[in-house]
Amino acid sequence: MPVKIPNGLPAREILNAENIFIMDEARAMSQDIRPLKILILNLMPKKIETETQLLRLIGNTPIQLDIELMQTATHTSKNTPAEHLFKFYKVFDDIKDQKFDGMLITGAPIEHMAFEDVDYWPELCTIMEWTKTHVFSIFNICWGAQAALYYHYGIKKYPLERKKFGIFRHTLTNPAHALLYGFDDVFYAPHSRHTQTRRDDILACPDLELLSESPEAGVYIIADRAGRQFFITGHSEYDRNSLADEYFRDRGKGLEIDIPVNYFPDDNPENTPLIRWKSHANLLYSNWLNYFVYQNTPYNINDIGRL
Repeated sequence: MPVKIPNGLPAREILNAENIFIMDEARAMSQDIRPLKILILNLMPKKIETETQLLRLIGNTPIQLDIELMQTATHTSKNTPAEHLFKFYKVFDDIKDQKFDGMLITGAPIEHMAFEDVDYWPELCTIMEWTKTHVFSIFNICWGAQAALYYHYGIKKYPLERKKFGIFRHTLTNPAHALLYGFDDVFYAPHSRHTQTRRDDILACPDLELLSESPEAGVYIIADRAGRQFFITGHSEYDRNSLADEYFRDRGKGLEIDIPVNYFPDDNPENTPLIRWKSHANLLYSNWLNYFVYQNTPYNINDIGRL
């Protein structure tokens, strides 16, 4: 089954070219099933790029999804056309009375800032509190994961001496967990961050479970024991050229930036990067949608708040 996205969304043409099964709103309305309602809170500056990456992954499932895109009202995006935001994005006041089967909260390039110094932090706290009664399962990504860990559990982020930047080898700490079904013993995932979440802080919290980590990149996948919150410290949704774009952007600004680890063949930026994380990324998102959203969310979506 496909992902249903708004008519005219730029991602449609890209996903059609990649044979990702999508359908328009009119066709979706003709199917006699209840699609899963998925909310994407997009905090990334280049929202069109990020929404396309996420739709590519969640669209690769046998489940029909009804997508809603949301931005913060207390921050003005400078890297996405205003007409795109006006046409396709909602703010919290628009959706606060709705219930959602699943939600994704993206990262944001603001890791150097204290959480409380982020201009939309109070709004984000309101949204994260609202999810407890209005969303069945939440998938938090990179800075979004750090923010959720801090808000829900008081777990801090810590600065790194150098940016964690590249494709890193990961292992499983609980291979039997349903989120990890089908995973290899060793797999790769992209990271791009200046801060870290410490392993000891996760293990010290009885409500959390560490599912995957990396000798070089640290903790990677964290879950709450109820299966309602997941925290991913990397960027499995990244495209082939996402890290290259970051590298050349920073180098063009004269910033100190290392070549991404395990990314360019022979560490030569003139070589085309190799993708070695796509199968893992697809499994990660499809497992979340299948085992923790589709198979557990109430059929009557209004029952979510009563759980």
